[in-house]
Amino acid sequence: MKSSLILVIALIFAIQTGRAEDWPAWRGALGDGTVNEPDAPVEWKLPENLVWKIPLPGKGHASPIILGDRIYLVTAMEEEQTRNLICLDRATGKKLWSKVVLKSPFEGVHRLNSRASSTPSSDGERIYLSFLDRDKMFVAAYDLDGNKLWEVRPGVFSSKHGYCSSPVLWKDKVIINGDHDGPGYLVALDKKTGKTIWKTDRPNNTRSYCTPLIRTIAGRNQLILSGSLCVASYDPDTGKQHWISDGPTQQYVASLVYNGDLLFMTCGFPKRFMQAIRPDGSGNVTKTHVVWETTKGCSYVPSPVAIGPYFIVVADNGVASCFVAKTGERLWMERLKGGHSASLLKANGLVYFLSDRGVMSVVKPGPEFKVVAENEVGEDTIATPAFSNGHLYIRGVNHLFCIKG
Repeated sequence: MKSSLILVIALIFAIQTGRAEDWPAWRGALGDGTVNEPDAPVEWKLPENLVWKIPLPGKGHASPIILGDRIYLVTAMEEEQTRNLICLDRATGKKLWSKVVLKSPFEGVHRLNSRASSTPSSDGERIYLSFLDRDKMFVAAYDLDGNKLWEVRPGVFSSKHGYCSSPVLWKDKVIINGDHDGPGYLVALDKKTGKTIWKTDRPNNTRSYCTPLIRTIAGRNQLILSGSLCVASYDPDTGKQHWISDGPTQQYVASLVYNGDLLFMTCGFPKRFMQAIRPDGSGNVTKTHVVWETTKGCSYVPSPVAIGPYFIVVADNGVASCFVAKTGERLWMERLKGGHSASLLKANGLVYFLSDRGVMSVVKPGPEFKVVAENEVGEDTIATPAFSNGHLYIRGVNHLFCIKG
């Protein structure tokens, strides 16, 4: 991994949010599960290591984000049919306020989805949120005290499985994936006004739920995502496509990761694949830039991690695999407890897996399978956890937990 590149990106995000220990977006500041916390909890037990635990209203699979002394998260209130933004005190978990962001009839969703599955993003000044409003994508910006700054509906959206498009930030833009069962698109909105800066058509008119990854690779800024029967890279400043790789299947949920050399993709439906792709091409790179591919042990929902020389993934059924990232050699394939929906995180050379039954397995990647710790929340968990200032934040189906090792 090119550590200097990762460090530069991390510093950019730290400057944007104002604090290196913040957790401003889904899967952290880098959007790939990287935890920059030397004191990240590894082994813990409840209630001994519980700082606080609070009940959460409504239902949502979005992760919490953390800014300074506050926690922000979204939920859907079934009886009221609202989508709410909630602010909590980080030290105590006390609710500071709750704002109705959207009141709209609930859409149909897959049994593993919710009406509040998109994790907010923040630049340290505003919070950006996204939901589905009937047949349209809904995006809004709020200040840190819960005052609405703008709301827009930049495009139609139709999917029988519901909605899950977490915003990503780039310079002055909020970028959202609009892959759906219709004319799909990527859209970039002005962070201050919500006005559309660019909107790019996507091929194949097929739904996906992937949050894009933004990196500077081969001298180009690249916004990369899988979905709608392809893996593709775009210029985040203009929306212009750099390259595209066709297939290898129809639908995608897990997001890509990058190790400084290769991109790694895992999908999907109806067939499952994993691929390593060189991200330095132009035009259609299907036959020239796929370095390795496998169809065994692939993840559909949980996003993987790239850590050191390894690529780590867990299938939805809980079967985890460790690969040599460069070659695709599988070093081990082992079953963890329960099914998995939450995406993987990495901290201090370890990989964190959180099962749907609330079991967090901490594994050391390498030639041999080694479980360093196995911790239990005691509640079902779907959302990807968050780390901040030496604390672990886990959203269960009914509670938010704050844990210190």
